[in-house]
Amino acid sequence: MSATVEISGIQDRGYAFPEALVSTDWVAEHQHDENVRLIESNEDPLLYSAGHIPGAVEIDWTRDLNDPLRRDYLDRSGFESLARRIGITPDTTLVFYGDKNNWWATYAAWVFHLFGHTNVKIIDGGRIKWLNEGRELTKDVPTYAPTEYLAADRDDATFRAYRDDVLKHLSKAGKLIDVRSPQEFDGTRLHMEAYPNEGALRGGHIPGAKNVPWAKAVNPETGEFLPAPALKELYETQSGLNPSDDVVVYCRIGERSSHTWFVLKYLLGYPQVRNYDGSWTEWGNTVGVPIER
Repeated sequence: MSATVEISGIQDRGYAFPEALVSTDWVAEHQHDENVRLIESNEDPLLYSAGHIPGAVEIDWTRDLNDPLRRDYLDRSGFESLARRIGITPDTTLVFYGDKNNWWATYAAWVFHLFGHTNVKIIDGGRIKWLNEGRELTKDVPTYAPTEYLAADRDDATFRAYRDDVLKHLSKAGKLIDVRSPQEFDGTRLHMEAYPNEGALRGGHIPGAKNVPWAKAVNPETGEFLPAPALKELYETQSGLNPSDDVVVYCRIGERSSHTWFVLKYLLGYPQVRNYDGSWTEWGNTVGVPIER
């Protein structure tokens, strides 16, 4: 479907919050604005050093966002240290982009939401669109004056779901979107193709979940997000969601599902969307939880 959908200007696509997306033209015009900080976040840790948008800082999803010991995110103190290091304040507009059609860009933006920094935007088409347009890259790493950033306590209720939250969600017949591949969903594969198994002992999906692979939300040729009517067809007509639903999204570790979380929350305007970052690496290993195939 997505390959045949015309991608027009962001303001013309019918999004609930079109300001959450910016074009590469917008970035070229505003990349040096004092109150704008570009943030590159990739799966491939070598890409940033090979060349990035001038002025962009790097946030590494493993090194910068996760606790080094526990399977959890950094705490408030750690987040404040990160924010101060990249020279931002709570009022800074953060513009995220990266590889894999913005998997890790939306993941980083989602983590920032946990600490109350919701003034974020995503570059439509991500890193590859900037490259394909032949725009400027640099290997120079920018330095910004450290700031005195004071963050809110981490909010693990509004945008995040834990395993027990998902079990409660199931008891209420809540809506779930599994964004993995059909093979992961039906249990014939325990991990993404060409990726190692990250520890799941059982295959399948959470009961009642609908399978909407994350990539269906973007044009495969450009990486740009589909217009709102096509997204509504995908998530509402085909998968039974309603904007008033309380929705939980998941994948295997939360990165692909953060992409879908962004689509539902910002492009379609769903007010109640949570990302279950424990995802299948937790659910597929937990004793006693229900699984369907």
